Amino acid sequence: MTSIAADQVAAAPPDLAPSPIEAEVKRIRDLANRRRHDEALGAAEALAVRVPENRDVLYLKALNQRHLGKIPEALATLERLEQLHPGYSRLYQERGHCHVAQRDAPRAIDAFLRGVNINPALPSSWSMLEGLYKMGGEQKNAAMAAQHVATLRRLPPEVITATSLFSDGELTPAENIIRAYLLKHGNQVEAMRLLAKIGMARGVLDDAELLLESVLVLAPDYRAARHDYALALIERHKYQAARIELEKLLTLEPGNAQFRTLYAATCVGLGEHDKAIPLYRELLKETPRAPDLHLSVAHALKTVGRREEAIGAYRAAAAARPGFGDAYWSLANLKTYRFLDAEIAAMRAAEAAAETPIVDRYHLCFALGKAHEDRGEYAESWSCYERGNALKRSESRYRPEVIENNTRKQIEICSREFFAARTDWGAPDADPIFILGLPRAGSTLIDQILASHSRVEGTQELSDIQRFVLDLQGRDPDLDNPRYPGVLGAMKREDFRRLGEKYLADTRVYRTDRPHFIDKMPNNFRHIGLIHLILPNARIIDARREPMACCFSNFKQLFANGQEFTYGIGDIARYYRTYLELMGHWNQVLPGRILRVLHEDVVDDLEGSVRRILEFCGLEFEPACVEFHKTERNIRTASSEQVRRPIFREGLDQWRHFELWLAPLAEALGDALVSYRR
Repeated sequence: MTSIAADQVAAAPPDLAPSPIEAEVKRIRDLANRRRHDEALGAAEALAVRVPENRDVLYLKALNQRHLGKIPEALATLERLEQLHPGYSRLYQERGHCHVAQRDAPRAIDAFLRGVNINPALPSSWSMLEGLYKMGGEQKNAAMAAQHVATLRRLPPEVITATSLFSDGELTPAENIIRAYLLKHGNQVEAMRLLAKIGMARGVLDDAELLLESVLVLAPDYRAARHDYALALIERHKYQAARIELEKLLTLEPGNAQFRTLYAATCVGLGEHDKAIPLYRELLKETPRAPDLHLSVAHALKTVGRREEAIGAYRAAAAARPGFGDAYWSLANLKTYRFLDAEIAAMRAAEAAAETPIVDRYHLCFALGKAHEDRGEYAESWSCYERGNALKRSESRYRPEVIENNTRKQIEICSREFFAARTDWGAPDADPIFILGLPRAGSTLIDQILASHSRVEGTQELSDIQRFVLDLQGRDPDLDNPRYPGVLGAMKREDFRRLGEKYLADTRVYRTDRPHFIDKMPNNFRHIGLIHLILPNARIIDARREPMACCFSNFKQLFANGQEFTYGIGDIARYYRTYLELMGHWNQVLPGRILRVLHEDVVDDLEGSVRRILEFCGLEFEPACVEFHKTERNIRTASSEQVRRPIFREGLDQWRHFELWLAPLAEALGDALVSYRR
């Protein structure tokens, strides 16, 4: 079975030659290992002048300060290191050693615990904890620490080293070590589990899932691996399968908060929000100051339309962790919430604080942008939106040319002749209604209209088509020369039918007995060719919005995940133009298969638009579709509160308040400002 672990999870990027900074860090580390601490400290201080925020340089500086007895200086260096790199486990281990030198056992224990909570593969921290607990007479805690020490001693040194590197975010060296170990020694469950976790961190979820399945074949009682497996399934939106794994774990540990939290997440994923809410609230009784739990219950309450309760839960999340950007942004993302003066002041203070992590900062920027926009303070609002987008874009690896290259290949491969040769391939069922296009283009309104019909099930943004695409791309996809969509040409009739049937089977869990259901994943517009091939009788609706309004609405929206094109004016304009180009192609090669619905037309003529949509879907007119705001259902998108109100016009021209700053957007859109209606 040697090949199982070695072949799974995308190969690590090739090692690059060390930079001059890395070479100097290695030299300083070697000096410290040879106990030449004076030389090492001098070199670290000199290098810190050149790279003052470098994690390893600050750590080595503090380590050598401690060995030279300069404990206050070492603690000050570690304080600076924590401000810049709060997730680095070894800084807390080093702080623990400093407190031991000061004979401050309580602070030492706290520091070592913080380190091992981030990185369980710190033998020195566990050994120190064992000794400190014994000194304090805490025999139970000492035994726990001793058990961790014994566990680490049983593990191969390569696995410990790789686990430590992984815990501190150093994925490439961790993967290189663990792959080499597995190739040499064959399957070792802890090494395989670590390789799967590295895969999950890299987003290679399908391989991680298979690898964890292999671990559980070898060690079916390995609870930590089963937990990771359930987590991988959730990340792949396989909520029903994840629930089965979690039920196995909860049978063994019914009180385990981690397992219960993930189980609640599967309820959310399956649309069972009314079931998730009491589960989250039970967990909150045990940990009432847990900000993420408050946030989770708030999201669920928002989805089921319990707005005031959701607001209370979001506020509780913000109170549980001051500066919690996601809590404030979630309030803003209700779209109808108006911030209090005190809340705006708290957000400003947190966003300006040097110690605020970047993820909280950009959430706060987007929330402040919405707060100032609601008050008519448009210059300040624009400044916040612009700053938030720049921060978010700095973390992104989005490359617009990848999307444009894929579009060219779709147009090249998916020709009229290509589809004509594959007429009526795929599963014949007409159940699905796909609503697609750009985000913030009015798809939630169309979704709510259709879901108000007695024969249509409103589900959510389903990821199944995206998952099929990832599978078709294969392992180690070359973004510049991908297998998909070219691979479509090599697929046979039965391949497309199998995918169509799999789509219908996998989405059954979201449905009741209504004959039709909605999949409103907007990004599916890029895969209409695949959709047509696997489900030739599905209805497809293109939700489209005037480009300035649509693009600006995306610019001021912070998405939970994906939609990386939205964090720069130039990227948004390029994406919109690419969308128009690809939709133009689909309409040429699949005439009559796609209904274009302009958001502005729905607002101007609601009933006429409703009748047109229903006719396209083969549905009889029902008045409930015009009175869509009265339909009670779960809605998970940013427009959830807006579609619970009657149709309104004020959103059509909101972008004009920012016209002073949007000239670059208009210029980048070019003729799309007119051609979007063609």
